[in-house]
Amino acid sequence: MIETERLRLSPLSREQAEHIIAGERTGQPWAVGYPRSDDQDVARMFLTAPPAEDGFGPLQIMDRRTALVIGGIGFFGPPDALGLVELGYGVAPEVEGRGYATEALRALLAWAYRTGRVTRAIADTTHDNVGSQRVMEKAGMRHTGADKHRRYYQWRAARTDDAGLLAR
Repeated sequence: MIETERLRLSPLSREQAEHIIAGERTGQPWAVGYPRSDDQDVARMFLTAPPAEDGFGPLQIMDRRTALVIGGIGFFGPPDALGLVELGYGVAPEVEGRGYATEALRALLAWAYRTGRVTRAIADTTHDNVGSQRVMEKAGMRHTGADKHRRYYQWRAARTDDAGLLAR
C-alpha cells in the first residue's frame, strides 16, 4: 500500500475485480463515476493474468477523507531487465481536476524508484486527452513523441546529492 496526504493506493483484489466487472455497486466503497469502462478492462486483464508481483499490478486509488475508491492506477507488469515499466491510471470524472491523478502518479513513480528496480516508466494517451497529458507532465513525465492516434510520455529516474527523487 502507498499513502499520500490525501490518497491510499491499495492492490486490487480478485473479489474487488469481480465486483468491478459485474458492476455490482451495492456495498462497495466506490465514488460516483467509479468504476469506469477502463477500470472494468483492467479488472478483466487482472483476473486472467498470472498474479502480479507486489506493487506491480493494478491499484485502487482511495480518497482517505471519504474512504471511497475514486480511480485506478498501476503498472502493466514488473520492470523488465532494463528497469522499464509501463503504467496507466484514471479517476472518476466527478473528481477530475482536483489533483488526485497527479498525486497518485507521483506517489507510484516514487515508490517504483525506491524499489531499486525501476529506472524508466512509459505511458500514452490520446491527443484530445489534455487532462491526462497535464497529469503526466506535472508528475515529471516528458512528452517523447506521437503518432496518428497517441501521445507518448516517459519518466526517467535520476538522483542528485540532496534533492532526492527527480524526474527528467
